[in-house]
Amino acid sequence: MPKDARVTARPPETTDRFLNPAIAAPQAWDKLAAHLARHSMRLSTSPAPQQFSGGFGNLNFLVEIDGQPSVLRRPPAGPLPPGGNDMAREHKVLSRLWQKFPLAPRALHFSADDAVLGAPFFIMEYRPGWVVRGTLPEPLDGQGGALSAMLVETLAAFHAVGPAEVELDDLGRPEGFLERAVEGWLKRAAAATDDAPPVIVRSIGDWLRANRVPDPTPTLLHNDFKLDNVILDPEAPTRPVAVLDWDQCTRGDPLFDLATLLSYWVEADDPPELLEFGQMPTAGPGFWSRREALEAYACRSGRDVSDFQFHRVLCQFKLGVVLLQLAARYRRGITTDPRFAPLGRIGQGVLDFTHELAAGRRF
Repeated sequence: MPKDARVTARPPETTDRFLNPAIAAPQAWDKLAAHLARHSMRLSTSPAPQQFSGGFGNLNFLVEIDGQPSVLRRPPAGPLPPGGNDMAREHKVLSRLWQKFPLAPRALHFSADDAVLGAPFFIMEYRPGWVVRGTLPEPLDGQGGALSAMLVETLAAFHAVGPAEVELDDLGRPEGFLERAVEGWLKRAAAATDDAPPVIVRSIGDWLRANRVPDPTPTLLHNDFKLDNVILDPEAPTRPVAVLDWDQCTRGDPLFDLATLLSYWVEADDPPELLEFGQMPTAGPGFWSRREALEAYACRSGRDVSDFQFHRVLCQFKLGVVLLQLAARYRRGITTDPRFAPLGRIGQGVLDFTHELAAGRRF
């Protein structure tokens, strides 16, 4: 890891850490309390559990179990995309990964009983800290380079964990991973549109099929690694204390993880739709460019990145399709969250940018 960057001012508490209870997703806390009691666990409802803000997928709640703060995770309501929001998978991963990758929080309890909360859920340890989303807080001014290095180092360290070391060598199906990823995301793109997929989707699909690379020796994959899935130490905010969101963890090509990270890694001259989505503050001064991040990962991991254009196009396409999926949930009335309203337009902009990547005009 890079040397800790000490700051003179503690990062301020964000005012939107939790959703307003009036718009938080209601949960049957009495049923949860009864369920946990049968497993010799005590849920406190005073103070009441609170739903964390941020993110567009799984629902996260700060709960108190046996007098200790913990986090309850469950899927959102409505139909779910294949492969995501898998609480059983995430519980399995977090029951084991912490032994060799201490940034993974430890799982505490899992239930597949829909009668409790209406969906499978699990509970994990709570790691207090700071989350940076699209805007870099003032106390971290000038620390873009250190945060860039932290992200690359953390991802490379995770990929160095052998699946067998943590009894996850049966996770997923790494053979044919890249082919399934291409075909799977093309199918999701079709399902997220109400008529025929846009011409640009077919064009990108043709490019991906023509340029697919062989599957390498698989590693563990996080599948959605980015800055706001890393909890930072408030006393040394470029030092991570946890990595979150493991529900898509599997085995496959590690460059897929890196390309997923870079799909969120915006630069100042990117198209306005990418900057508007703004999941990471990397367009600001001091942050590495995407090419610098790629080169640093190659150096840190020793991996060959000569075929990285394929991964870059695939994962930027994946992000565009995810945005189309979220927009479809809003358009079809599954969610009324106003944050979803512009995602269709932003998703189209991401697909346009992906087309530029495939043509070699951008990186």
